[in-house]
Amino acid sequence: MIIFGSRGYIYQLAILTLVCGHCGNPSAHTLRKRVTKFTLFFVPLFPFSTKFATQCTFCGVENRVTKEQAEQLLAQDAGQPHGPQQGYGQPAPQQQGQNPYQQ
Repeated sequence: MIIFGSRGYIYQLAILTLVCGHCGNPSAHTLRKRVTKFTLFFVPLFPFSTKFATQCTFCGVENRVTKEQAEQLLAQDAGQPHGPQQGYGQPAPQQQGQNPYQQ
């Protein structure tokens, strides 16, 4: 008797500030990677499916992205750790007017 199947693993790659394409709110989006692996006798052997997605923390909508788009979002996140991200929808709006830290 041979027991085989699959098991899914979810990895959170980053948390990005983006404008949601569904609700239109600038909010945090989690970038996730889902890997499905073939198992034999409950031991994961090799991955056969990898998918990337972003999920809005405001409305909960999940959007699939390609591997290239996920890599681009990760590169932008590494280059701009505290600023808004571009490349998905629209960048988060900047506040107009005075900087609260300047007098």
